[in-house]
Amino acid sequence: MEGGIRMTDYKSIAELNNFIILDKYEKQLVIRESAAVYQTESSLEREFIQDLVNQGYEYLPRLTTPKEMLENTRVQLQMLNNTQFNEGEWKRFCEEYLDKPSDNHVDKTRKIHNDYIYDFVFDDGHIQNIYLVDKTNITKNKMQVISQFEQKGSQANRYDVTILVNGLPLIQVELKKRGVAIREAFNQVNRYSKESFNSENSLFKYLQICIISNGTDSRYFANTTKRDKNSFDFTMNWAKSDNALIKDLKDFTATFFQKNTLLRVLLHYSVFDSSDNLLIMRPYQIAAAERILWKVKSSYNAKKWKTTESGGYIWHTTGSGKTLTSFKAARLAMELDFIDKVFFVVDRKDLDYQTMKEYQRFSPDSVNGSADTAGLRRNIEKEDNKIIVTTIQKLNNLIRGQEKLTIYNKQVVFIFDEAHRSQFGEAQKNIKEKFKQYYQFGFTGTPIFSENALGSETTATVFGRELHSYVITDAIRDEKVLKFKVDYNDVRPKFKSIEMEQDEKKLSTSETREALLHPERIKEVSQYILKNFRVKTHRSHIAAKGFNAMFAVSSVDAAKLYYESLNNLQKNSEKPLKIATIFSFAANEEQSAIGDILDETFEPSAMDSSAKEFLILAIKDYNEMFKTNFGVESKEFQNYYRDLANRVKKQEIDLLIVVGMFLTGFDAPTLNTLFVDKNLRYHGLIQAFSRTNRIYDSTKTFGNIVTFRDLEKATIDAITLFGDKNTKNVVLEKSYSEYMEGFNDISTGEARRGYVDVVKELNLYFPNVDDIATEKDKKEFVKLFGEYLRIENILQNYDEFTNLKDLRTLDVSDPNAIEEFKETHYVSDEEIETMKEIKMPEERTIQDYRSTYNDIREWLRREKAGKEKEESSVDWDDVVFEIDLLKSQEINLDYILELIFEKNKKVKDKGTLVEEVRRLVRSSTGSRAKESLVIDFINQTDLDEIQDKASIIDRFFSFAQKEQKREAEELINSEELNIDAAKRYILASLKREYASENGTELNEILPKMSPLNSKYLTKKQSVFQKIATFVEKFKGVGGNL
Repeated sequence: MEGGIRMTDYKSIAELNNFIILDKYEKQLVIRESAAVYQTESSLEREFIQDLVNQGYEYLPRLTTPKEMLENTRVQLQMLNNTQFNEGEWKRFCEEYLDKPSDNHVDKTRKIHNDYIYDFVFDDGHIQNIYLVDKTNITKNKMQVISQFEQKGSQANRYDVTILVNGLPLIQVELKKRGVAIREAFNQVNRYSKESFNSENSLFKYLQICIISNGTDSRYFANTTKRDKNSFDFTMNWAKSDNALIKDLKDFTATFFQKNTLLRVLLHYSVFDSSDNLLIMRPYQIAAAERILWKVKSSYNAKKWKTTESGGYIWHTTGSGKTLTSFKAARLAMELDFIDKVFFVVDRKDLDYQTMKEYQRFSPDSVNGSADTAGLRRNIEKEDNKIIVTTIQKLNNLIRGQEKLTIYNKQVVFIFDEAHRSQFGEAQKNIKEKFKQYYQFGFTGTPIFSENALGSETTATVFGRELHSYVITDAIRDEKVLKFKVDYNDVRPKFKSIEMEQDEKKLSTSETREALLHPERIKEVSQYILKNFRVKTHRSHIAAKGFNAMFAVSSVDAAKLYYESLNNLQKNSEKPLKIATIFSFAANEEQSAIGDILDETFEPSAMDSSAKEFLILAIKDYNEMFKTNFGVESKEFQNYYRDLANRVKKQEIDLLIVVGMFLTGFDAPTLNTLFVDKNLRYHGLIQAFSRTNRIYDSTKTFGNIVTFRDLEKATIDAITLFGDKNTKNVVLEKSYSEYMEGFNDISTGEARRGYVDVVKELNLYFPNVDDIATEKDKKEFVKLFGEYLRIENILQNYDEFTNLKDLRTLDVSDPNAIEEFKETHYVSDEEIETMKEIKMPEERTIQDYRSTYNDIREWLRREKAGKEKEESSVDWDDVVFEIDLLKSQEINLDYILELIFEKNKKVKDKGTLVEEVRRLVRSSTGSRAKESLVIDFINQTDLDEIQDKASIIDRFFSFAQKEQKREAEELINSEELNIDAAKRYILASLKREYASENGTELNEILPKMSPLNSKYLTKKQSVFQKIATFVEKFKGVGGNL
């Protein structure tokens, strides 16, 4: 394929040594004791520490307590700063700065990244800058390794291996023996951060990077990754520059733990953003930033600027975090002493604002943005070292209007984002003409090669050669973006021929356009969307939050017809979808690549009157929906754009209809479905599809694309161009029949069973959940039902599976019902016969399975806590519980109460009702703690006198609030707690929905007792457990104590 020569073709060896992302690395082949499988955790640890010592780390086997750690930190900081503290000074330095009691781990992280120099006044009055780390000469930082360090918080923990930098614990390594699920090590680090990392006066609050390894898989992640359900997805393997992963601990140690590499990742390639998140760059992001910097330096030394040889492009697929990469490259270029200005150039005003916001998040004071060309000129003339974010239009206008600017003769770096838009050619010509000494780089997810170029210009002819690539197949393999599941949907037989039309000329004729906008077709597509929306977005379970969707249409006329049709069809719906739309004037300019999505301006006033009228109406509907006040004038429209973007991200909009806007450069991880009635190609197709494939949590397994035109060839062409001929097997999700019957997984090489086999096995081995008694049975069941949950979660997105589920609710002996089913679902008699043969478990059986799955999880947790697991002969290390998948299909409390109301009419025997409700409650992870509360409510209430569903919900909550008050009083009295403090603590815990041991609130509620009393800790633990159970039972009930 076109696309430039790879780096290795022309790199000089001297330059190579500076890269921490290596081009070449020979895997270490080591004969391990007996066989790799049997290597124990302690021997893995010993070998790892020995390797670090061989790489120049100092091992301190006797340093295992917080006191010894603080003493060592003093020695190291004195050495780094070439100074000596006396006892009083050291104590004061710790209290004022190093170990300030009020600091949490966010404050400590800030000290490593931003405030790492402290002006300390010594007793004799002299002031000295005390450095925690040396970021300029990184070799001056002392690297030490300790193991089995013990620390007490709410629990006593012993950490595997810790790397100290100048005495401070900045890197934590958690090892598991080979064969144990890597997630186990991740969960362990999670437990430590809850239980002891952040205990009072713990230097472990300085922890920046966590590393987890089971010998065969090793990953790193930032300690401030938000510890929610999806943070495991943000763990990363190390890699070479060709994106080949470095996973084995031996290889990971030889590369990532090389002292210079680790320090540069920690001090140069991480960003502490304004939301207090620590972002550690991924290998491909570091590789790109390194290679841009190398190019700038080597071109400067060779005095080669202003040509394609002094630049290049970075091909990183959409969704792989280009903004962070470009920011870091811009920031590091700005720090070069010979560079005067760095321009980051975006192609649209909305991206200008978004990038500005993103950059300011990474570093609030490192960026200048401007509202207009005059503002851009002022920023250029400022003598500051800030990066300038501007649009290509503003830059071009400035250059055209100004013959003499001092910047023209200075050393300048240009970094272009998605640089192949309409004004690009002209801007390039003007830059070349005016600027004398510049280096220019382009970032793109979809380069222009000769195959998709409209003129002679390709990305390589404009920028120079490809400096680094990370393409969609790399990102899918690394689980940094998701695959696509594309439905080439042809449910409207009457319009099939025009939906399959590929010829651009024929598509633009008025007859074709009219046929595609035929009222009957618009209605059928709208009906399909409304009927399938909840299934596609994982909202078919009551109260499931699921995802939201976008609908890309071919024109403003189409947007208008669909907006009206969808809203009319759902007029009488109990829960209508919140639908919004946005579009604006698109100048019919020359495109530079086939399939480019036409650029819409922020000037809707340039549109014709009917389009403008419709936009005014749509914004009026939006204003009514959200009590806002937006309009179509330029400034108001920009604010509408931003507010809409925000609400889509927060899932306040269910379906967004667009023509071009939002199909490029817009990120919303909660979006999982794109409906398409538009002929997309190449760049535009990949960009639009990529709105759906951001990682979120384990319920989001791929981006759902539903096309109402035949885009199969266009999809395969685009995927092949931006990958290779095998890419479609990696990028596109498997077919329905493969998931039903099983297939061989290309990426892992293993055989994957289908739904039919898994259900058959569940029926065969676990027909009755009460028989799951032995520990071996429990493990087998958990693994098999976990497999069922994973397949079922994927199949939910397939129309054929929805049909299958609908067929089960049908009376198959009624010929009229069968005919209606065939018409609605477009299926034949043969297909119905095939569907009838597929065995699906009963809803009641699934409830039992879910309930048992939850029971086993809780049982295992108790076993682990009681340490009885060590005597067990069953190894649970390779089992991962699919909690996200269980939660995604939760039934909430309101639904359970409505069901009690319905079932009470049919079942007059309370015992039977209690049994059914108990099964339902226990199958729900969120409601099972309320089992006794719900059962007590049934037994103590005359359900027959309740009139409707709303009343049963009211009655339950007033009953639950009384119970909550009574049980809280009982708990406070029986444990002799401090009444006011206990009520405050319990209410705060109910509000945040969990009880926490961090801080001093828990200590304040305990009866007067010395912390040195041997019974104090036992009492604290037992009170905490009782309150935690109370909170689980009553959270969400409301009311007061």
